[in-house]
Amino acid sequence: MAEPEVPQNEEEFAALLQEELRRLKVSDVLVQTVFTLSSLGFERVAGEARDLGQAKLAIDALRGLLPVLAGVVPAEVTRDFNQMLANLQLAFAKAAKEAAATPEPPPAAGGGDATPAGEG
Repeated sequence: MAEPEVPQNEEEFAALLQEELRRLKVSDVLVQTVFTLSSLGFERVAGEARDLGQAKLAIDALRGLLPVLAGVVPAEVTRDFNQMLANLQLAFAKAAKEAAATPEPPPAAGGGDATPAGEG
């Protein structure tokens, strides 16, 4: 396989970028975006970087993108993406239920602004 051409100056870089953009299809970018959003969504639902607000945003974005891809990508890809979205929604619902069932920890002793009774 040939090594990619390394641009020597700004003009060569711009020409290479222009050529890549000519070859790139919007459907390819959308498919990659679906993969990225699903990965982020699952990470925000169950990973160390849990953030249910961000997970919901990923779900909402996927719900908007997937109908756009229907008929543009093969039917089995659409089916797999819809299944992935369903799995993400189920994981989100489970995480949201767990978060609602977990009480907030009480403030640390001595760490609040309240003055203890009898002082003040």
